[in-house]
Amino acid sequence: MAHISSLGAGIFTYLDIFKGTIPASTDTAAECATLFVGSVPGTADADHVRMPSVREFPSVGTPANIVNVPVYGQKTSSQVQGQADAPSLEVTVNYNAGDMGAIHDLIGQNLVFRFMMCANAVTEDEAAATTVTPENTEFYFLGKIEAILVNPALTDATTATVTLSAQSDFFGPATL
Repeated sequence: MAHISSLGAGIFTYLDIFKGTIPASTDTAAECATLFVGSVPGTADADHVRMPSVREFPSVGTPANIVNVPVYGQKTSSQVQGQADAPSLEVTVNYNAGDMGAIHDLIGQNLVFRFMMCANAVTEDEAAATTVTPENTEFYFLGKIEAILVNPALTDATTATVTLSAQSDFFGPATL
């Protein structure tokens, strides 16, 4: 299938999680994509979880490897090539304890994450197929769920901040 080819809001964006056994050689988008195909293609299985009720996604991709260096006597800092830092990966969800139970159980485990952006809605089963009908763009990375902080609110929906850590580079953009 093709990447998303029009400008617009990321209306159909998903964070899928693979919690099964991760082969040691998993280091490309294609290898990550195969982990998200169910044992019966087109049917999600017990190793796949979709983050429920996502309210806000972080930026994904490869960060710049530029470091600002202050120079005495100059009005602006100089920029030099340096070590890129992994971006902060915090996902905000509308919190419902019943929906988030499976996510709480994954804290600290090695996981594979897939950010999927689609032109149309995609069910968890459709996302477990070898191809997806609508245009889609995906990013993968190996990482962990480090923390889930519940944010009670008196005037708005109760939310939670799910903090992820990247244990690999980002793979993608890719498409199914």
